[in-house]
Order: sequence, then structure tokens, then C-alpha cells
Amino acid sequence: MNAPKQPNARLQAAIAEARCTLEALARDVRRVTAENGEIIQTNKSAISHWANGTRRPTGQAGRYLAEALSRRLGRVVTPAEFGFAGGGDALDHDADPIAAAADLGRADVERHRHLAVAAFTVAGVAMPLGYDHEAASRLMRARTGGNLVGAGDVEVVRQITAAFSAADERLGGGHGLTTVAAYLADTAAPMLRGRFHNDALRRAAFGAVAELAYLAGWKHHDLGREGTAQRYYQAGYRLACEADPHAHAAWMMRTLAHQALSLKQPHHCVDLAEAALAAGLGHIDGQTEALLHITHARAFAATKEKTAAARALLAAEDALLREDGPQPSYSLVSGPAAGTVASHTARTLTDLADHIGTEQQHRDALVRWDPDKYKRVHALTHADLGDSLAAQARADEAIAAWGAALDLTDGMTSERTRKAIASIRPTLAIYQQRKVPGAADLARRAREALI
Repeated sequence: MNAPKQPNARLQAAIAEARCTLEALARDVRRVTAENGEIIQTNKSAISHWANGTRRPTGQAGRYLAEALSRRLGRVVTPAEFGFAGGGDALDHDADPIAAAADLGRADVERHRHLAVAAFTVAGVAMPLGYDHEAASRLMRARTGGNLVGAGDVEVVRQITAAFSAADERLGGGHGLTTVAAYLADTAAPMLRGRFHNDALRRAAFGAVAELAYLAGWKHHDLGREGTAQRYYQAGYRLACEADPHAHAAWMMRTLAHQALSLKQPHHCVDLAEAALAAGLGHIDGQTEALLHITHARAFAATKEKTAAARALLAAEDALLREDGPQPSYSLVSGPAAGTVASHTARTLTDLADHIGTEQQHRDALVRWDPDKYKRVHALTHADLGDSLAAQARADEAIAAWGAALDLTDGMTSERTRKAIASIRPTLAIYQQRKVPGAADLARRAREALI
């Protein structure tokens, strides 16, 4: 006779500590699941069965449950604490950064399961805060090989990154992803094992490969694969530390915080933005500094620290006015700094419920971005502009802005644009009921775009 199943006491204790209903926790699990490109219809009954020990989570559900509880509790809990299999991590933080980057790219190309099910974690956002760059640097220098790497090799990496980055802006993250991952794994990361004529060239090589890793992460982010994107960003950060532990590393800290803020997970983001500024100030140009300050502002706004957010917005504006040197390629990849600052100022003001200010900043951003070169940016900005207009009960103008967004998404492989289109449909349904001109046609176009 089978022994009766025992309640999962640790899971029950964690749920009690979180002080949330099973229904609320189930919603959190579904949200984490969606962030990572899966659909699992977890409900309160499933949570109850797991806590009572009558059933166990299947697939990656245990991993997503642990992440949901981590966010509720403000500390890291793991699937193993509850007796659930959690799966492996595609990026070992203690491993050689060069090997980790190459393994990550290879796993991506070969569609390894442990990477496909990688989950975004709030703990992963804080990785740079505890990273031992000096130990990793000693390890990499000890494993230098015999191949001589020249400036031409480094320049080719930069050219390939630039070409695929430009295509990404026009065609979406799905374009060329496998090629980028394969090049990182087979050519760019292994290059870092070579010998260099001088330390400046070595730093340039690490910087170039860090930018390529960032691009791979950005492409996954655009496709809604947030766990994989986070691991690429972590890889890029670790390589950037070897290239420039001040400016470039600060930029990659900003990248990790930016991703978390996009997912409305502000845990650690204020600390990470402040660490980025501490590392970068005195080593970065005004345009890049402005981008760090605006991320700081978004982090404050997301945590409802309005006064601190306002100060950070002013700091971004001041830094933007400085003309003190060329902007490096790693921050230029995000486009004109003035446009990016305007766009993220709008998002900051959205969190502060300033819809009029949000509208103005989105309009400012649109005139600062080349619509041909930055097609996806224009699409997303028009969608956000429409949202701010709808929040002001300006339905006709909102429909016009959303229509412009739809015009730009044709032929684009981007989950972010798909989500932006999907998000307007509930409001369009209300507009249709009110017989707002153009609402029915736009609703039809949105429905067709999502097929």
C-alpha cells in the first residue's frame, strides 16, 4: 500500500510568509511564465495541490513558482527548497566568462532545453552587485592561447554586430538571431583566448564581443524570451568588465536594470542604477551619463519615489547638454541619446501618472528618431503615445497614433510589437461600443496583425 503523500511544509510556510492568496500567487506564476514565452494555466487549485503534497509541478512550473515567491518575499527561494527539480542554468556565474559566453551561444544555436526554459529572475538582476571581476580576470589571463589577434579581427566583430543591429531595428529580434549566436560561439568568444599586441587591443576585443552578446540578448528580449536575454546580458556584463570595468560595465548594469523595469520588476534596480553611476561617473561622456540617469529615474518612479525620480530626470537633462567627447558604440546602439532620454522620460512620467507630460515626451522622441533606421522604435512609440492619449480621453487621436503603429509593424518579427498591438484591443472594444470613428477598422487590423 502506498504511503500517504505528505504536505509540503516548506512551500506552505513560504506562502504563509508571502501573505497572499492562492489565486494571487497563481496569477504571479502565470505572469512569470508569460515573461519567459510559455503559457501554463496555473490556478489556485494547482497551487493548493503542490502545497498539500498531492501533486508536484511539471516542466518548469516549479521554477516559475519559486520565482513568483522570490518576488513576493523580497529574497531568493529556489525550487530545490520545496523539493522540486529546477533545471540547470545556461550561465554559471563562477565559470570562465569566455567559456560561458561561447557555451551560451552554442546552446542557443542547438536549441538546448536548459536554455529554452531559462527563466528571468529578480536575483539575476543583482548579479553585477556581487561579481568578482578580478578573480574572473585572473582566470581568463591564465588561459590565454597561442593565436595572435589583430585589430582587423576586432573590427570584423564590430562590423558584423553593427550590421545585424541595424537589421534588428527594421525587421525585429527574430531576424538573424541564430547567425548572431553562432558567430558569438564559434568565432567571437574563442577569439578572446588569443594573444594581443597590447592591452588596449585586448580590451577592445572584449568590448566588441560584449556588444555582440548584448545584441543577442536584445534580440531575445524583443522576442519575449526574457530568461535567455538576461543570461546574454549577464555574459555581456562580465566581458565588459574585462574591456572597461568603469564605463562599459556601467552600461551593461544599466541594461540589466532596463530589462527588469520593462518587465515591471523593479527589485534591485535602484541599487543597480546607482552602482552603474558610481562606476561610470568620471569615465563616461555626457550622452551615456544621461542614459544612466534616466534609468535611475525610471527605477525611482517604479518604486514610487517621486522626488528622487524628479532629481534623476533633471540630472539626465543636464548630462545631455554636455559635449565632452564621442559617445561609445556600446551606448550608441540604443540610438540618439536625446531620443532615448525622451522615450524613457515618458515611461518615467507614465509611472508617475503624468499623462500630459508622457504625451509630450513621446512626441519629442518621435522627432529625434530616424523613422527608416529605427522603424521598431517608431512603432512602439506610436503605440505608447496612443496609450497616453487614451488616458486623456482623446479617443480620435489615440486611434490615429495606434494606426501609425500598426502601419510600421508589417513584416516585423517582434514579440514586443505584438504585445503592444494586443494591449490596445480592450480599449478599442470600448471605443467600438461608443461608435468612435475608426475604432472598428483599427480593431479589425489589430486582430489580423496578431493572426
